[in-house]
Amino acid sequence: MASSTNDVADEFFPFLRIYKNGRIQRLQVTSDIVPACADDPNSAFRAKDVTISVDSALSVRIFIPSAVDLNQKLPLLLYVHGGAFCFESAFNLQYHSHVGSLAAKANAVAVSVEYRLAPENPIPACYDDCWDALRWIAAHVNRDGPEPWLNEHADLDRICLAGDSAGANICHHLAVRAGSSAEQLGRVKVVALALIHPFFGDGAEDRLWKYLCSDTTWLRPTAQDLATLPCRRVKIFLAEKDSLKFGGRNYDEDLKSSGWKGAVETVEHGGEDHVFHLKMPECEKAVDLMEKLACFINLD
Repeated sequence: MASSTNDVADEFFPFLRIYKNGRIQRLQVTSDIVPACADDPNSAFRAKDVTISVDSALSVRIFIPSAVDLNQKLPLLLYVHGGAFCFESAFNLQYHSHVGSLAAKANAVAVSVEYRLAPENPIPACYDDCWDALRWIAAHVNRDGPEPWLNEHADLDRICLAGDSAGANICHHLAVRAGSSAEQLGRVKVVALALIHPFFGDGAEDRLWKYLCSDTTWLRPTAQDLATLPCRRVKIFLAEKDSLKFGGRNYDEDLKSSGWKGAVETVEHGGEDHVFHLKMPECEKAVDLMEKLACFINLD
């Protein structure tokens, strides 16, 4: 007998419900998709969407401060959104507002990656998409790339990778790949890595990971990978009530003992839970996180 549309095969609360007929239901309610609004005169930032690859449907949303001068060269932030590898979007209101505000606060160019989601696009598709986005950025190093905003405003000697939750995990691997495949990036320099409430495999989320991907090497950073990070600076943001904080603490300790020569700092916000800054962007500690992250982007 064929399965009905309501027969559940498995559930990974609060993320996914899998039905026996193959249907996938996302249980998380995300904010609405919003347009880029490049010409909003009342906004602190401008934004536009760019398709990088038609074949993989890879696209990015680019942000610049509204008051940027034509001759101004700004640090470049590559941002990778969270969502357990299987939901959220660079184009929804939450991430549009967060990354755009961060670009304005840090006076930086920000490129937010709309990567393919699992399980429809099996891991490592999301990692590969973000690598392709970084390579696309690198194509602008001679100021003759396909995107005018990057040619005119991005200082590709000052690239910072940043992401939250699953996006922080992706950023770690992106930094590792930048170090081991530097010839593919040419003269661009990844100088900083910001991990916000990073997911490195901890607790119940591991069961979801096993469904999404059988390869656990993506989960936990190795000492060799940490030792060869190409960036000079790492900043880790944790939240006291977040069950994932132990993975972030271990990352700090393992990085310090790996032989890596850079500087790492961890900031923990007391009384807060996972990605609280996205849910309550106006609260005092979210403002503090934004200010510290903006300063970090601009240290070089």
